[in-house]
Amino acid sequence: METRRRSVVKAVIWNVIGLTVMTVVGMLATGSATVGGTMALVNTGLGFVTYLIYERIWAGIAWGRAHV
Repeated sequence: METRRRSVVKAVIWNVIGLTVMTVVGMLATGSATVGGTMALVNTGLGFVTYLIYERIWAGIAWGRAHV
């Protein structure tokens, strides 16, 4: 079973990557670093919470795990 701490670390790393990508995409789409950065922050916040909930749900599901 995956620990909560591991789930949080994975979520933080994933969201730093996502924040970087979304900032660039937002800047390219809008021409504004402020608007692009704001879009990226909102997306990252929502994505972080959603991913963390998703990971914790799957951590409690035994289906597909090898039993050793």
